[in-house]
Amino acid sequence: MPNDNLKSYLHLHLIVFIWGFTAVLGKLISLTALDLVWYRMVFALVFVGLFLFFSKQGFKISMHHFFSFFISGIVIAAHWYTFYEAIKVSNISVTLACLSTGAFFTSLLEPIFFNRKIVLYEVVLGIFVIVGIGVIFSVDTHYIKGILLALLSAFLSASFSIINGKFAKDNDPVQISFYELLGGVFFISIYILFVGGFTKEFFSISMRDLFWLIILASVCTAYAFSASVKVMKFLSPYTVMLTINLEPIYGIILAILIFENSEKMNPMFYLGALIILSTVLLNGYLKNQSKKN
Repeated sequence: MPNDNLKSYLHLHLIVFIWGFTAVLGKLISLTALDLVWYRMVFALVFVGLFLFFSKQGFKISMHHFFSFFISGIVIAAHWYTFYEAIKVSNISVTLACLSTGAFFTSLLEPIFFNRKIVLYEVVLGIFVIVGIGVIFSVDTHYIKGILLALLSAFLSASFSIINGKFAKDNDPVQISFYELLGGVFFISIYILFVGGFTKEFFSISMRDLFWLIILASVCTAYAFSASVKVMKFLSPYTVMLTINLEPIYGIILAILIFENSEKMNPMFYLGALIILSTVLLNGYLKNQSKKN
């Protein structure tokens, strides 16, 4: 068992590293944010569907669950769109730093969804998160649109995580993923169809973009999702949560290494990012101590 735990822990770090790479892919792919999300969800839907088919898990679910997963897929589609749009209008570093506020939004939403009391230390930590965001806001005014989009993406991500947390208790995670992807694809397709976006140019993507899209949909979406569920059998929720909080750090480091000048920020940005990330990690530690007590 200890050996399984070590393998799972290293595997989890690989998964988090892969998730950090999704932001880099968002910048490498030349498509607009909306087009990128549509292709990502379509390809991922195919990969997850093939997995369900060949693993003989099946697609059968109740009509109630179908509509629930379908609607939540719209939330994840909106999260991915705002995430990649934030990268397009600002950069990876700004987007990932602001995306770290997801834990703060979760602490605000959990009392509503699970009818629990608001915890005092979460309110205090939330104030520190706001301070960190304020410092990032002061970096450069032309990043404001990207910051606002990234904060909206973080809020949507927190909402999606809480919704999925309820679904995962009684349903197969791969089936959940399939129908959520289906809902996201349907919603975006209707919108693109309405604005006349399905043109010849829409389907004329370069081989370079196609290559990165397949990596994004297969490795970063279909594989990473199923693998993250597997490692949870051997690791505590606290370990998983704390490790996942390293995603922005991995992503920012990768962005600086790959894109260099366009991702280098002034010291005040890194101070703001450090405040937010430290608050997220401290929140995880305090939650763990609270459960022990």
